[in-house]
Amino acid sequence: MVKGPGLYSDIGKKARGLLYFDVYSLSMCSCDLIVRICSSILICMRRCVDEILYKVDIRAYLLYKDYQGDQKFTITTYSPTGVAITSSGTKRGELFLGDVNTQLKRNNITTDINVDTNSNLFTAITIDEPVPGLKTIISFKVPDQSSGKVELQYLHDYAGICASVGGCANPIVSFSGVVGTNSGSIGADVSFDTKTGNFIKYNAGLSLSNADLIASLTMNDKGDTLNASYYHVVKPLTNTLVGAEVNRVFSTNENTILVGTQHSLDPLTTVKARVNNFGKASAVIQHEWRPKSFFTLSGEVDTRAVDKSAKFGLALALNP
Repeated sequence: MVKGPGLYSDIGKKARGLLYFDVYSLSMCSCDLIVRICSSILICMRRCVDEILYKVDIRAYLLYKDYQGDQKFTITTYSPTGVAITSSGTKRGELFLGDVNTQLKRNNITTDINVDTNSNLFTAITIDEPVPGLKTIISFKVPDQSSGKVELQYLHDYAGICASVGGCANPIVSFSGVVGTNSGSIGADVSFDTKTGNFIKYNAGLSLSNADLIASLTMNDKGDTLNASYYHVVKPLTNTLVGAEVNRVFSTNENTILVGTQHSLDPLTTVKARVNNFGKASAVIQHEWRPKSFFTLSGEVDTRAVDKSAKFGLALALNP
């Protein structure tokens, strides 16, 4: 495996992973809702056991950082031949969305096929290291004929390069590159629209790191946004981490500050917390009650408006 600066998308990645953790949110969760969650899990587990003896991964009611109260249920089954089938459904208000994803791995080729409720079929074929350090990704969506894209990634000890081109008549061409080592790197990310003849994106960034600290600085949105992030491993034995992110938008003079931390109470229980400068605080506690099976509780509160209802959630991931 190549050890080097990585790709441009890796700049600030660990800090984002710490600060933008998933929160399973169910606003005003009631006992009746919990009963329906458990019933759905048991029904789906019974069907899986009756039909096929595969490994099952169940994640209930997943909600990402926007905290909108979406409810998501996911089941993943793995066959002995290496085929993984993931079925998921999301309830967003009165709207229900679903999709089925099939992943097949054979040697160094991975094929992902995804079909959603809007009859869209997305396919991605990844060829890992046809030559050392190179990865090729071919993707397209049906019926969107202009969605095709070919992407090449190359990793070297002192460089990381990613180039992609669309499959339409006037494609968007993107290129990003990073030079340096695993302790310090600098890079840029640009996209060019061949139809208009204009650059639609040009970003730049740098990253500095050592054994327990990573700091990064990026300039995005054509120079309008400055982002600085910090990631520090305080105590490896207890998996204690701290991170911070500062975002400055020059056009609106808006500043956003986000601070977060993570700590393992014991080898099986982890807590996470974060707060931003707008007064929103979030926390998660996760317990691994058996190998690869997790029980998670989460919550969010607006400290500047404590009279409003807080958001609470739960999630259960099972892997027999």
